[in-house]
Amino acid sequence: MSFSSFKHLVRITFLVALLVPVRAAIAEDKKVTLLFTNDVESAYDPIPAFWLDGLNRIGGLAEMTTLINEIRASNPRTFLFDSGDIFTGALAKETQGALAFDLMALMGYDALAIGNHEFEYGVEVFGWQKNRAPFPVLGANFFYKDTDHPFAQAHTIIERDGVRIGVVGIMGRDAVSAIIPAFIAPLDVTEEAAAVQKSVDAIRDEVDLVVLLTHMGKTAPMQTDAETDPMTQRDIDADIALAGAVTGVDVLFGGHADAGTPEPVVHPETGTLIMQTYGQATHLGFLELILDDETGRIMGYDGKLIPVDADRYVPDPVVRARIEAARAAAPQLFEVIGASDSYMNRKYVRESTLGNLFADIFREAGGTDIAFIHPGSLRKDLPAGDIRRVDVLDVYPFIDHVLTMTLNGRQIRDLIEQSLTFERGLLEISGFEVTYDLSRPEYQRVLTLTRGGVPIEPTDTFTAGAPTIIANGADLFTTFTEVEKTGNAGLISEILLGYFSGRDLVTAPPLGRQRDLTPEAH
Repeated sequence: MSFSSFKHLVRITFLVALLVPVRAAIAEDKKVTLLFTNDVESAYDPIPAFWLDGLNRIGGLAEMTTLINEIRASNPRTFLFDSGDIFTGALAKETQGALAFDLMALMGYDALAIGNHEFEYGVEVFGWQKNRAPFPVLGANFFYKDTDHPFAQAHTIIERDGVRIGVVGIMGRDAVSAIIPAFIAPLDVTEEAAAVQKSVDAIRDEVDLVVLLTHMGKTAPMQTDAETDPMTQRDIDADIALAGAVTGVDVLFGGHADAGTPEPVVHPETGTLIMQTYGQATHLGFLELILDDETGRIMGYDGKLIPVDADRYVPDPVVRARIEAARAAAPQLFEVIGASDSYMNRKYVRESTLGNLFADIFREAGGTDIAFIHPGSLRKDLPAGDIRRVDVLDVYPFIDHVLTMTLNGRQIRDLIEQSLTFERGLLEISGFEVTYDLSRPEYQRVLTLTRGGVPIEPTDTFTAGAPTIIANGADLFTTFTEVEKTGNAGLISEILLGYFSGRDLVTAPPLGRQRDLTPEAH
């Protein structure tokens, strides 16, 4: 069932439910406020809200903290959860993830589910750093490889002002494919529903509510304005399926897909309320529940995503000070190393100037005929004007290398066909051209492959460069595993910094390498 069809069914179910008399909340009923985030990914500062009418700037952790504290002041039974991906970016790397935990502690989080980005520095680093969290770090389906020894706490119980909430956290096995294999190798990530049900069964009778925090489903479209771009919007089918496969879960807050739910989705069989934000700290998830004081039954709810209007919410001084202290301890990150002639933003299922630029840089670094970069690795937009070291490193924050190899025309076509499923976004390319038709069946969408206007034949061979993560088959680009790697062009962070510092001005490459010839193209 598609997400849109499911939402239609939910609307019908909810309208029918409205026909049943429900008594109004009275004094003895309990109002519980659940706040949630997902995929914050070290989004410390507000960004231009160029895709939204009526907002100038959106996001920022210090600004979000002020919003959270305003809500807490109106209800002592307020809880705050996160569904994973708290690491990424140059400053997070500088502190090996410690800053993310410190900020969450200052913001008063009650629990965190583990996301794939928590393994950016390897299992050992994350395993150590999570010790500094004053809140539970949950992963019910993580075990040391080939053992039943858990890597993380499976669940917890939090009590506040007479309300007890059981919280379970899991990461989906599909999210493992978005991690450099060596960085997760010491762990097994087991089947989700069984792990969830085991924890729910252990705590259900002792709590008023069970909240499930998930990090699963389709990988998020790394595009700043994804919430208003229909082509990039993800579904929450994996969360819906899990909510139907387990019993005893009242609320599910998801992550990984950045699939914002402007209002709760209600599972028609289990009644689980499902929500998720768009990620990057641009919105705060809000779900208010009215519980019957005698039975604990949910009598009513109100859910929404609150935009973090950075011009409305004054930055929390404590959180802001902690961010600035971390920056002051790493002054080299904020040195100006170059300049850009324009603002370059990411696109997930379309060619972008930023993707073209980085693919060109990789091709030059490897001395290859062609090059690739996957859009999921581009984590922030590149500003216009002065470029600081941190600006470059935040765009591509991973510890990775450019590997070189030789590909034939058939393999190139296979990679582009996989790319055009959009399951993990459109591969950005350098050194050749593509035309495609999205109205055709998957894996039959390429119309032409050319290099300098000359058709690429299946037996033609070309040297190619690509980041290690996809060169080793991650993000479903398994064709790369067929070929032997011929060299290593170097650490990506050094390649990028060298490119920007070696030029007075970096110019955005023109678009047109990948042309969508779909009739009535998007």
